[in-house]
Amino acid sequence: FLLQNTLFRCGGAAMVLSNKMTDGRRAMYKLLNTVRVQGTTQDAYNAVYETQDKEGHRGVTLSKEIVKVAGKCMEKNLTTLGPYVLPLSEQIPVGLALVGRFLCKSTSKVLLSLGLDGAAKSVLTSAPKHYVPDFKRGVDHFCIHAGGRAVIDGIEKNLKLELYHTEPSRAALYNYGNTSSSSIWYELQYIQDQQTSNPLKKGHRIMQVAFGSGFKCTSGVWLKL
Repeated sequence: FLLQNTLFRCGGAAMVLSNKMTDGRRAMYKLLNTVRVQGTTQDAYNAVYETQDKEGHRGVTLSKEIVKVAGKCMEKNLTTLGPYVLPLSEQIPVGLALVGRFLCKSTSKVLLSLGLDGAAKSVLTSAPKHYVPDFKRGVDHFCIHAGGRAVIDGIEKNLKLELYHTEPSRAALYNYGNTSSSSIWYELQYIQDQQTSNPLKKGHRIMQVAFGSGFKCTSGVWLKL
């Protein structure tokens, strides 16, 4: 329990949602898109798992594969979300890279079936790399699951974010600790009321990304009204 309470802090958030048109005038944000990806592998299931030890004490285990599982889950999530928030100038390179990789894999399988192992390996080597789209071109603010500094650093690096993009996440982690998925709402409050390096304006888009056991990754994009 000591380790569990050291890693995680108690957190909670509440918000009022409505689908009534009459509430549109006083609403602060409009929900544009949501995506949830649920892992189906055994590694995903065991990444965060509630169990008990030999003495019968109940707790939560975190597997060594959690970083790898989280990365794959987030990649699938953002791949699904991308077409809804990214401009065509970012979607086209993603599509071309996917088509190129598919063609290379298909060609490689044909060459292998013909016994041309060397040629098959050469084709796979020449396959285009995954194109990481610039989400900054479709999103103005980011609320990242503040599960630790390494989590924030990793997402900042992979998405090529600026320091002011991850400032809300780092502030939430510093002020409240690891409040797990509820941290994205602490970050939204920070963006709304405290951040001066990237002021929130009408028409801005805010993307929230959070993780959970299962393993799952959920994202949502809000429009500031």
